[in-house]
Amino acid sequence: MNKEMQAVVFTEPGKYEITTRPVPEIKNGNQMLVKILAASICGTDVHILADPPEYQATPNIILGHEFVGEVIEVGNGVRTFQPGDRLICDNNLPCGVCPACQEGHYNVCTGVEAMGVQIDGIFTQYAVVPESSAVKIAKDLELDRAIFAEPVNCVMGGVKQLKVMPGDSILILGGGPIGIYYESLLKQAGAGKVFVSEVSEFRSDYVLKFGADRVINPQKENLKAEIMKETDGCGVDIVVDAVGVLINDALDCVKMGGQILLFGLNENAKQTICQSDIARKNIKILGSFIGNYTLRSVAKALETGVADFRELITHRLPLGEFETGLEAMRNGTALEVVLYPFDDIR
Repeated sequence: MNKEMQAVVFTEPGKYEITTRPVPEIKNGNQMLVKILAASICGTDVHILADPPEYQATPNIILGHEFVGEVIEVGNGVRTFQPGDRLICDNNLPCGVCPACQEGHYNVCTGVEAMGVQIDGIFTQYAVVPESSAVKIAKDLELDRAIFAEPVNCVMGGVKQLKVMPGDSILILGGGPIGIYYESLLKQAGAGKVFVSEVSEFRSDYVLKFGADRVINPQKENLKAEIMKETDGCGVDIVVDAVGVLINDALDCVKMGGQILLFGLNENAKQTICQSDIARKNIKILGSFIGNYTLRSVAKALETGVADFRELITHRLPLGEFETGLEAMRNGTALEVVLYPFDDIR
């Protein structure tokens, strides 16, 4: 193994460089050295590289957090993995001792270190990860299916919170990859009609492929009026905001006693809401941030085909062509961009 590896490094707001870094070493017994077989560009990476940043990251870290890996070496305290195993990983590494962690909410750990955000990530060839954050996957599971593990894990955290009853009507605000994961998984969980609000015709085609009953373009149609037509004037049982700025649209479209799940993030966006709208309609509003003890369920969903999003892959690129993938994400011509650190494009 070479002692140096290629890496995409965040330098300052709006800037990065493709350079070399030393191959990391195992420093304690619960860690594993992992070869990055495939990685994908997330919306969070795009937000980090915006100027001004829409998501804060630490300068000089290696970017990236969505990946499939192969174990190369294990620490002397690792019990469930051995070299040659394949894995997926939660990139958010909790402290384990804060009140949130001890109460079972490690997804909101106050001391969390996220790979590719606060500490080195995986837009590189090798990474060190703790055994506690990894889940083994079948060696014959296609990379094209397994690469969706991290974003599906985040969405699974939201699905886990919602109380979906068979036949429930759903409105998803935003038809990008996250919205598509939600529509597919909620259908699997028993949802009835699923409506998606989306302005892009490119994305709308994919939304329909993955089972939406209707796509509504709010730039061309009145979203609230159309939802009321579809639900006999009641509103939908559940609204998911996958964008991060649409709580008022959610309040307009949810039924009395319904549920709203707020998932999308935009740290720069501020909104004004009328609290009495929530109280008088007896609406349950949930916030959802990343997964919370859901990664093993994600592995099962990937291996059984319950979660199969291969059709969303629009770009397959070597790591050195990160710029091409980033620009495609920025201009809306990409859904899933997969990077191959060893240039072995599948």
